[in-house]
Amino acid sequence: MLNFRITSIVQVWVVFLVLMLAWPAAAAPVASDLRQRIEQLKETGKINVAGVSIGAIDLLPQLYERSDFNRLWTRESDIEALLAAIRTSDQDGLDPDDFHLQPLNRLRRELNATEKPHKPGAAADFDLLLTDALLRLGYQLFYGKVDPESLDAGWNFERPLLNEEAVPAIESALRSGTIAELLRSLEPQDPTYTALKRALKRYREIKARGGWGTVPAGPKLEAPMEDARVEALRRRLQVTGELPTAANGPRNLFDGSVVQAVKRFQTRHGLDADGVVGLATLAALNVPVDARIDQIRVNLERTRWLGRTAERDYLAVNIAGFDAVLVRNGERIWAARAIVGRPYRMTPLFRSDMTYIVFNPTWTVPPTILKKDLLPKVKSDPSFLTRNSFKVVDRGGQTVDASAIDWSTARAGTLPYQIVQQPGTKNALGRVKFMFPNKYQVYLHDTPDRTLFQRAARTYSSGCIRVDQPVELARLLLNGAPEWSPARIDKVLAGKKTVTARLPVSVPVFLLYWTVEVPADGSVHFRNDIYERDAPILAELRKEFRPTVRRPKPPEPETVPEAGGEQAPTVAPEEVMQRVPLKAAGPTVAGAPPPVTATP
Repeated sequence: MLNFRITSIVQVWVVFLVLMLAWPAAAAPVASDLRQRIEQLKETGKINVAGVSIGAIDLLPQLYERSDFNRLWTRESDIEALLAAIRTSDQDGLDPDDFHLQPLNRLRRELNATEKPHKPGAAADFDLLLTDALLRLGYQLFYGKVDPESLDAGWNFERPLLNEEAVPAIESALRSGTIAELLRSLEPQDPTYTALKRALKRYREIKARGGWGTVPAGPKLEAPMEDARVEALRRRLQVTGELPTAANGPRNLFDGSVVQAVKRFQTRHGLDADGVVGLATLAALNVPVDARIDQIRVNLERTRWLGRTAERDYLAVNIAGFDAVLVRNGERIWAARAIVGRPYRMTPLFRSDMTYIVFNPTWTVPPTILKKDLLPKVKSDPSFLTRNSFKVVDRGGQTVDASAIDWSTARAGTLPYQIVQQPGTKNALGRVKFMFPNKYQVYLHDTPDRTLFQRAARTYSSGCIRVDQPVELARLLLNGAPEWSPARIDKVLAGKKTVTARLPVSVPVFLLYWTVEVPADGSVHFRNDIYERDAPILAELRKEFRPTVRRPKPPEPETVPEAGGEQAPTVAPEEVMQRVPLKAAGPTVAGAPPPVTATP
C-alpha cells in the first residue's frame, strides 16, 4: 500500500513537471506570433488577422508590450464574458459583427477541436481579435459608432478622453475577471439610455409578433362614423397599446374608445391630439415597425455622443420635440414649449453657457427681412415704422427722421441705415432674451405672437428659439442674485428701458435633437425628423466601423457681443443669420445646419 502511494505521488509530480516544462514551450510560439503581428501593426498601421483588418495602432501595441507579448486572454470565463457582451450588443442598437463575432466563433471552435491540430498562429490570432473586439465594443459604448463631427462640423460637445485610462482599466479587468463590469461602466449612465434600450426591446418584440398592419388610405376617420377601415385602425392601436384588446363595440364603429386611443397615439407622436385620423395621423400610424426600431437605434447613438454630462444644473432644448427644460440639482423645475428654426434656417446643435439676460431688448432688422418684408411695407405705408416702434439709425448711431427719407427709391443693399425696433409689446423679441456665446448668434427669447405655441409642429423661427413662459424662466435663472428679486424683475418689465441682468452663475445650455423620448411613465414618444438628421446617422450605423482618434479640442472663440444695455444697434438678433436653403436632395453636409453668415 505504501509503495502504491509513493508511486502515485511520483506520477503526479512527473505530470506536473511535464506540464510546467511544456508551458513555456507552448507559450513561446504564441508570444513570438503576437510580437511579430504587433511590430507589423506599428510599422504598417494595420494587420490582417483571420481575414479581419485591425488598425488599433495606439492601444493594441501598448497592451501587448506591457504584457511582454504574452496572451491577455488566459481565462475561459473572460473570453465567454466578452463574447456574451458582443452577442448582446444589439440591445444597445449596435451591430455584433462590428466586434468580430463570426471570426471569433470560428477560431474558438478551431482551437477547441481535438480531432486535428489548429493552424499555426491561430492562438495569437484569437487573442488579438479578442483584444481588438474589446477595444471596439468599449469605444462604441463610450463614444458611439458614428463621429458626430463628421455629420455636423459645428458639434462642440466635449467628452472625456479614455486613451490614458483604457490600458490600465483593461489590465485590471483581465486580472480580476471583471470584463462584463468594465463594459457596463462604459455605457452612458443616464436614465435616458436605459429607457431607450427598454424601448428598443419592446419594439423588437412587437416586430417578432408580426408588427402591425397598415390602415388603408381614404377620407379622414372620426367619431361617430362607421367605416370598414376602422377595424384596421383598431388592430393597429391595439398592437402599440393605445386601445385595450378587450375594447368593446362594433369593429367598424369609430366610438369613444377609439377617439381616446387615437388621442393617446397622437400625443405620443407629437401630433394635434384631436382624436381624428387625418393625413398626418394616418402617416404616423403606417410607419413600419422596422423604421421605429431604426429611429430608437439612432437616438441611442445620440445618447452615446453626449456621454457623461456631469452638469446637474442646465437648460436643454429638444429641437425636434419643440420643448425646453431647466434642470436644477438633477430635477426638472421648468418646462415650456419652444419654436425653432424652419427647415431651411435650422436651429444648430451645440453646447454653451448662458451668462446674462436682457430685459426689454431692441431688435435690429436684418437685411433679408428688410428687403423681403419691411421695405415693401414702408413703401406702401410710410407710417408703418412709427406705428410699430421702429427707429432709423445711421452708421454713427444717431436717430434719423424716417419721414425725411425717400423710401420709394430705398434699396436694402445700399440703405445707409439700420432699422431698430424699440422695446415694447410689439418687439419681435418680446420682453426678454437669454444670451449665451456661440458662433451662430443664436439665443432664446420671448415673442409677442403666442398663438404659434398652440401648434403641434413649431418650426417658424429663423434659427433662434422662442420659448413660452420666458419670464418664469428669467426668475428661476436669477434666483440667488439678491439684486434681482421678483419685484424688481416685474418693475423692469413694466418699463421700456433695456436692462441687462448677469446670472449669479453661468448655466450650461444644450441645444439637442431627439426624435425619440421616453418620459417617466415608460411610454415611447416619437417625433418627426424635421431636419432630416436621422437618416445620415442610420446610414453610418450600417457601415463598416472606423474609429476616430480622439484629441482634445481647442476652445472656440466667443462671438456673442458683450452685454452693454443693448442701446447701440449692433447686436444681431436671430433673423440676422443668412442661411443657405436646403436643396431638394437634402443638406450639403449630411444632417448638418447650412452655413451661417452673420450680418455686421
